[in-house]
Amino acid sequence: MEIYFLEYKVRNGDTLKSVASRLGMTAEELRIFHNAHCQRMNKIWFEDLHDIKSIIVPTNFKTEKEKAQEKENILFPVCVPDSFYAKKYSVSETFDSPFETPVHIDYSIDLSFREDRNSGYRHMSYQAGNFKTNGKTPEDKISSLSISCMKSIMPIGFLLSTSGQISGLENYKKITEVFVEQRKELDDFFTGEVNRKYLDTFEKSISDEHFLLQQFRNTLLFQVLFPKTDWFRRKTAWTESFHFLQNSFPVRCKLKSEHSNDSENTFVTSLKGNIEDSCSSREIMRGIRSKDPSGTDENPGEISIEYTTHKKNKNLLQAGAILWLKHEEELVYQHSITITQG
Repeated sequence: MEIYFLEYKVRNGDTLKSVASRLGMTAEELRIFHNAHCQRMNKIWFEDLHDIKSIIVPTNFKTEKEKAQEKENILFPVCVPDSFYAKKYSVSETFDSPFETPVHIDYSIDLSFREDRNSGYRHMSYQAGNFKTNGKTPEDKISSLSISCMKSIMPIGFLLSTSGQISGLENYKKITEVFVEQRKELDDFFTGEVNRKYLDTFEKSISDEHFLLQQFRNTLLFQVLFPKTDWFRRKTAWTESFHFLQNSFPVRCKLKSEHSNDSENTFVTSLKGNIEDSCSSREIMRGIRSKDPSGTDENPGEISIEYTTHKKNKNLLQAGAILWLKHEEELVYQHSITITQG
């Protein structure tokens, strides 16, 4: 058991103030600490230590300024540190609805970074693989084709701003060129009219740079994995926009954050919020806002995000999130994700 106080023997000439000053405390702080740890008959009420034989003093006292600085050191820096991301993460996502069978997807992602001191951006290479659906490698043609299409253009290069957000694609032209080169092999392996139409649609979707970028940025994975750095430093509630579904419109959420020391080496930042936009869960799921405000839900959805980082090097150890959509207080959709280092 850790001992964080000891008994100081009072000497001639000692006053509450003189003892406290040697400890870096005020007389009032020392009096309060002593009275909280001594027996009732030994409490101190006055500055004069006449007839007081000993004082209970702390061994690790910190001033308010020191406490504030210690907390500041724990909090996330203004700019994303080089140590924040690991090279590899395991990802688990679950899509759940009362109307359909839950779908659980596991996969891994590989990240690598390099700094561009001239532009102020960080260049990130992203690659996903080892996909499993409900614990099994996808075997149906469409799933296999979808994964093959994405693999054909990976790794994908992104630009990250100093605040941590994905701000653009790196060398977009190369992405389209690589797919054109890979298209023939995909056509030869995935034959048939349905597969050809899927390949045509995929090629068309990546031909629009803005659309392709938004397809990544609007996923729950990217919204959680690439947060704004000020999320870790917020002390009051604020408004942030999220895509609850990848192909839907963004909705504003009122967020609150909490910070806690999970252990000696880790720090947890939790964000929780409700949708404050005037819309319904059905609109979000359809991806189309209604012109009739009477059809909106009072509380159509909620989001909860949690980050576990290392106190010293700010390394992201784990991130997780859950979002819910509700209609008349009944759950209609739930999406959860866990991102774990290694």
